[in-house]
Amino acid sequence: MKRRHFVKSTLISSVALPNLTAQADGSITELNPFKLKFAPHLGMFKHHAGEDPIDQINFMADQGFSAYEDNNMMRREVSLQESIGKTLADRNMTMGVFVTGRVKSDGRPVLPGNHEDLRTAFLASIRASIDVAKRVNATWMTVVPGRQDFQLKMGYQTSNVIELLKRACELLEPHGLVMVLEPLNFFNHPGYFLTEIPQAYQICKAVDSPSCKILFDIYHQQIQEGNIIPNIEEAWDEIAYFQIGDNPGRKEPTTGEINYPNIFKFIHGKGYRGVLGMEHGNFYPGRDGEAKLIEAYRSVDLTD
Repeated sequence: MKRRHFVKSTLISSVALPNLTAQADGSITELNPFKLKFAPHLGMFKHHAGEDPIDQINFMADQGFSAYEDNNMMRREVSLQESIGKTLADRNMTMGVFVTGRVKSDGRPVLPGNHEDLRTAFLASIRASIDVAKRVNATWMTVVPGRQDFQLKMGYQTSNVIELLKRACELLEPHGLVMVLEPLNFFNHPGYFLTEIPQAYQICKAVDSPSCKILFDIYHQQIQEGNIIPNIEEAWDEIAYFQIGDNPGRKEPTTGEINYPNIFKFIHGKGYRGVLGMEHGNFYPGRDGEAKLIEAYRSVDLTD
């Protein structure tokens, strides 16, 4: 029997679900919903749910997750996008980010540069993402401006980025969609234009649109500049989305140095009720590793 059919026939009201128990064989019981809107991605629970994307999303919902994100959504078949959208709606899950603005550039800088063919292709991707967002009921889409143009001073590059993002916002604003700009760290992504939260904040202020905000990836920023909570505070009015990953290793919380309980408590206290994207790998392998990952998220979820 397909898991999706099994779930439909055995779904239990969330108020009656027992607490997580990781069994010796790596199996997991049904769970109470997480208080925070953590969003797993495909592949994170494949040892329990199998390879089918819909089965995996249903498994996430069974375990108490109320959101989902999918960087590769634009690359998926339309029929699968529609199935994912329906499943998320049926399971009352929020769609998190997917990546837009990907352009084959042969190493040339996309947004920071003066290459008109790449800038045109970027806007074409933004247009295409509107239909994708409608199929899966998404609001946010990740934009990475690309590599620096080392033949242009940073001020000219910044002006190019701002101008192109303004044009993209003209496409997105009528649909209530939001690009979230993701600064990437120097260690994993050397040579990229957008690296720090203050830089993203400056750009969002210049673009001045509800469709251009910041994706604060805590993993990247722990490496790039640290000072996580003060930087969240300073950039708060331009942050629309958070992603998670511990450092070192980019695995689940509790496996590295970042104090996620304090960070989650802080942003929740600021009023954030949005998605927290689980953009990381599993620290432990196999079924047992998937159970341990869920245990880790239980340990850092809000306690009251």
